[in-house]
Amino acid sequence: MNTVEDLSGAWRLRGADGAVVAATVPGCVHTDLLDAGRLPDPFLDDNETAVAWVGREDWTYERDVAWHGPEHDRIDLVFDGLDTVARVELGGVMLGETRNMHRSYRFDVTELLDGPMPLSVRFTSAYTEAERVRDALGERPGSYPEPYQYVRKMACSFGWDWGPTLVTAGIWRPVRLEGWSTARLSNVRPLCTYRDDSGHIDLTVEVERVADDPLTAQVLIDGREIATVEPGRHALKVDGVTPWAPRGYGEPALYTLTVVLRIGDEELDRWERRTGFRTVAIDQEKDAAGTRFAIEVNGEPVLVKGVNWIPDDIFPSRMTRERYALRLGQAAAAGVNLIRVWGGGVYESRDFYEICDELGLLVWQDFPFACACYPEEEPLLSEVIAEARENVTRLAAHPSLVTWCGNNENLWLRGAERWAERPGGDLTWGEAYYLDVLPAIVAELDPSRPYQAGSPWSGSRELEPNDPAHQTFHSWEVWNRQDYVHYRDTTPRFVAEFGWQAPPAWRTLRDAVSDEPLLPDSPGVLHHQKAQDGNGKLARGLAPYFAPPSSTEAWHYLTQLNQVRAVTTGIDHWRSHWPHTTGTIVWQLNDLWPVTSWAAIDGAGRFKPLWFALRELYAERRLTIQPRDGGLVVAVLNDSPAPWQGELKINARAQTINVEARSVGYVEISDKSTVVAELDGARALWFEDDTEITDPGLTIEATAVPGGLDVHVHATRLARDVLLQPDRIHPDAVVDTGFVTLLPGESTVFKVRAPIDLDPSSVKAPWVLTDLSSVQ
Repeated sequence: MNTVEDLSGAWRLRGADGAVVAATVPGCVHTDLLDAGRLPDPFLDDNETAVAWVGREDWTYERDVAWHGPEHDRIDLVFDGLDTVARVELGGVMLGETRNMHRSYRFDVTELLDGPMPLSVRFTSAYTEAERVRDALGERPGSYPEPYQYVRKMACSFGWDWGPTLVTAGIWRPVRLEGWSTARLSNVRPLCTYRDDSGHIDLTVEVERVADDPLTAQVLIDGREIATVEPGRHALKVDGVTPWAPRGYGEPALYTLTVVLRIGDEELDRWERRTGFRTVAIDQEKDAAGTRFAIEVNGEPVLVKGVNWIPDDIFPSRMTRERYALRLGQAAAAGVNLIRVWGGGVYESRDFYEICDELGLLVWQDFPFACACYPEEEPLLSEVIAEARENVTRLAAHPSLVTWCGNNENLWLRGAERWAERPGGDLTWGEAYYLDVLPAIVAELDPSRPYQAGSPWSGSRELEPNDPAHQTFHSWEVWNRQDYVHYRDTTPRFVAEFGWQAPPAWRTLRDAVSDEPLLPDSPGVLHHQKAQDGNGKLARGLAPYFAPPSSTEAWHYLTQLNQVRAVTTGIDHWRSHWPHTTGTIVWQLNDLWPVTSWAAIDGAGRFKPLWFALRELYAERRLTIQPRDGGLVVAVLNDSPAPWQGELKINARAQTINVEARSVGYVEISDKSTVVAELDGARALWFEDDTEITDPGLTIEATAVPGGLDVHVHATRLARDVLLQPDRIHPDAVVDTGFVTLLPGESTVFKVRAPIDLDPSSVKAPWVLTDLSSVQ
């Protein structure tokens, strides 16, 4: 049996000046320097700029290693991740050089480990490598000035329109010594599908040998032997299993798949994962309106209620299973059924995909290419091939992973931003990766999952890549230039990106920015707004609906409200066009630092009101009032597996309605002024005129309860968009809902919870509880 010695934990970090600080592996240079008190907090004010020098330096990680385990034929030094450009030396002997954050590395050290030996990993600045490759291959266009497309490193390390530029280095995933004899399992790739009432495994077992003895691989499901095979590729049938299903479509049934490598009766190595059996496809058939894009699981089309995922920390080595579970659990609690892992980040850790498996969250995985022209020559070509082959194999067991996507926006922006007309636009730009190299790798290693060339992509070189009539669409024209009502101008087949900005929660903003006074355009606030003319676009979005905000607090409230209204307008409109429009993926779920952005959960992990809105927008059953053909309709959105029957009340007039499962029903409305539609506890409101906002005559009573406060609010008159901001009471306080509109005579209760006792009078502090009339 193989033996593992973990090399995580205490290392030393040496700078170019020879100074040494204590280091922790997995980790990175920035986190080690922060722990040593050598850096200011890069999230505070403009400290991001003050620590930029770190990314330009070379760094070395050091420690002594020795083998303490039993004698083996082979001892390997294994790095699960090196970020990014590194030279690995043991006892002064170079083992290898790396230039790819997205790969693992294995070195044979059997002959070198003779007692304790010094191990060093010397990191060259990613800038140095990227600029070297750029100079050698020629500069190419992109959406951002930093040279991230010349090195296989997390692109958003170099800054984005929601992220800081913090180019780090380090041993960012676990490292270990592995001892083994005779042979080991080098790759196990199970492609698990479900058809004809049975599970099926297309199983590939690859081994590395130091001897030619005959080997067998025993295959077990939940401890039950399915087969014993030789290394190679095999088709296995598994009876008596339940298919894995996404949220809202059944249970995410999981089974433990074990592969045991043996020589005779002796166990040499073991591979084990939780997996599930399902069949996935994407319906991309032509129809009268264009080209469909419907994700199907076990033959059933899924209404996608998605969010885009960026790395949850700018230093991804800080991510833990607990943090993944928290954030993905928050996505599931908001009604989300699909997570798109965006192409400017990383292939996430095993923890991420295992939690998605358990929660029934579908995963759309971009290959890491985003918003730039990527050279197709060496030294990048072989790196792209190696990382793709490794990660397609690494993630094969996860039933949540349902599609591979070649890139984010590169096929589209080539034309939209006229890259071909800019310097370097005549050079290779990545098209061969997306249309040839990557689909060939997926077809060879993972034919169980569909591949998309990019997002957006219309399915053909002959079509404009971001044509809303064909397959996937990114809707950014509205945020960038228009009022959000223009989301209703198009009915795309599938919306893979759209969103609207808002600042983070008040406490998150206040903790990150020390400006006095704090203003929407004060230096620190602007430093934490990375979008081009971001504040200008926020102001343009407010102008049709509200007077200019009279204070920073009013600006904060109104921009949060406008984010909710904008995203609600888009999702309700597109969802009402199911099955023509088959899903939306909101940009974005999460942030990786405190920033004004499109996220629903801010960089401190606090919910913005958008998170609560998503919970309503992505509910199985929802009512919405939509302009349609010059009038209004109530759209009854039923994404449940059962018909929705009941008495639909429209302005107190009732009628019986029956909307079939997984479908949408429509009821025309004659009165367009103010509309109240209700069905089985669901409610939709329509206000034709937003200008008449009067004092609602609110009464507020807070009661201390175990764990926090219950805040009772009663409205004498119409109360529009009542919001309770719990972080204004206590930094760790949370609340159970976002914006609430109360009709005359109605009441509601905001449940505020915190780790300490709260003073009921705290709800009377300014801006804790606000309604629209108080800022108009």
